[in-house]
Amino acid sequence: MKVIENSKLRVIPLGGLEQIGMNITAFEYEDSIIVVDCGLAFPEDDMLGIDLVIPDISYLKENSDKVKGFVFTHGHEDHIGAVPYILKELNVPLYATRLTMGLIERKLEEHDLMKTTKRRVVRPGQSINLGDFRIEFIKTNHSIQDAAALAIYSPAGIVVHTGDFKVDYTPVFGDAIDLQRFAEIGKKGVLALICESTNAERKGFTASERTLGHTFDTIFAEHENSRIIIATFASNVDRVQQIINSACKYGRKVVLEGRSMVNVISTAMDMGYLQVPDNTLISVEELNNYPDEKTVLITTGSQGESMAALSRMAANMHRKVMIKPGDTVIFSSNPIPGNEKAVSKVINELSMKGANVIFQDAHVSGHACQEEIKLIYTLVKPRYAIPVHGEFRHRKAQAELAADLGIPKDNIFLLKSGDVLELSDKRGGVVGHVQAGSVLVDGLGVGDVGNIVLRDRQHLAEDGIMIVALSMGPEGQVLAGPDIISRGFVYVRESEDLMEEARSVVEDALDGCLDRGITEWNKIKNTIRDSLGDFLWKRTKRNPMILPIIMDVSE
Repeated sequence: MKVIENSKLRVIPLGGLEQIGMNITAFEYEDSIIVVDCGLAFPEDDMLGIDLVIPDISYLKENSDKVKGFVFTHGHEDHIGAVPYILKELNVPLYATRLTMGLIERKLEEHDLMKTTKRRVVRPGQSINLGDFRIEFIKTNHSIQDAAALAIYSPAGIVVHTGDFKVDYTPVFGDAIDLQRFAEIGKKGVLALICESTNAERKGFTASERTLGHTFDTIFAEHENSRIIIATFASNVDRVQQIINSACKYGRKVVLEGRSMVNVISTAMDMGYLQVPDNTLISVEELNNYPDEKTVLITTGSQGESMAALSRMAANMHRKVMIKPGDTVIFSSNPIPGNEKAVSKVINELSMKGANVIFQDAHVSGHACQEEIKLIYTLVKPRYAIPVHGEFRHRKAQAELAADLGIPKDNIFLLKSGDVLELSDKRGGVVGHVQAGSVLVDGLGVGDVGNIVLRDRQHLAEDGIMIVALSMGPEGQVLAGPDIISRGFVYVRESEDLMEEARSVVEDALDGCLDRGITEWNKIKNTIRDSLGDFLWKRTKRNPMILPIIMDVSE
């Protein structure tokens, strides 16, 4: 594609910059927009009751006529998880490699979107044309198969988007990363490199996934008399392959436990990305048919998620698997930043039940460390550097690497979600900002829970609620009540004096309103709320939510 002098490309990240997760970036050239990835994030501790967090795509909806398609780098939830929710608002074609598309299609089936969604599988080395863009898929390595980097050709120049990657010369499945193609594109002249930052603070190289095969063999040999339970990411198909290899070598049956684990591994097996000998897999119901030392469970819950299979086992809440003294439990992962406390809690619970817990040296990262990031920069030779995928400290570490490699500091951009970065062969800079942020998913509701609702939930969780119920007649006279109901504030049976005093306070407030001729219900409710709130604060130094309810009893 010929570069047009002084033409401008806009790069608009809509997520994935302030956290690990919710990756989505729009590329805009005149009347064409393409979107790379469409991921979700998991709720933070203060998001009470929230199931998932997805990106705000208001800008894409406002420019829906320009959006030519979504292109995906790989099949992890933080890159594909929001697809079914976004498609309901913006139905555009999807382009991904084979396994990535297989995982996306499983989501589309769950949401009944298969018939209405245009999809195309793209192999590494192939290109697709979308509006003013041509996108080439480049083979990379990651902790899931079929990961790809993208070379995005536009009239303003070439942008290379690494996706999540590592340089693995000995992958468990498939070919090594296509470094030659990165170098060839680098020789053409690259406008910008958008590179992931997860491990940018770590020196050296990331170890090959294959090195874990020997680790698992050693663990299986050393614990041949106990049941083995291994927690890992459901999407790490290569990790599961190596566990299955060791299980077969030591004559153990394998159980897959956890909904996401079963879904991903079933898809990988159906598509030929996982080789499992016959009669190796058994269902969790068959577990009791075999001695413990002849079984291994591969389960979700390596991040301490409260509803994941391992957490439920540790808390005695799993219906089919009980942790027994002597079990060997292996955490084949590192805690994602922010999950350390939850992981520690599960490890403690497992240890208290007599399990032998191994949580070191049974994991290698799927993300590039400093030397691999430097290698990609050296091959691609970009004019501009745009660190993505990570908290600010991760992206800042990559910015420092780029500066060390000779990229001028003015050409390194640490963006915020919603920033509009305009790039040309002459200059680059942030020229504006579009709406971006988080949309909360709670059950079937998408976006109907906002900050006010979350604040109420926080208030209820921390302070409880008191409901004041009374009935009033047409002349403003009190016919019944006031009755006070308390939940999450005090244990009523042990606080009868407090509740009686509270009732007196409400009665005095009501009498005061009626004496002053106040009959407007909103004013009466506010007076009750203020009087009762002041009383409870003075007596208890607590501030429960107070909800006055007045029932109309008219003739």
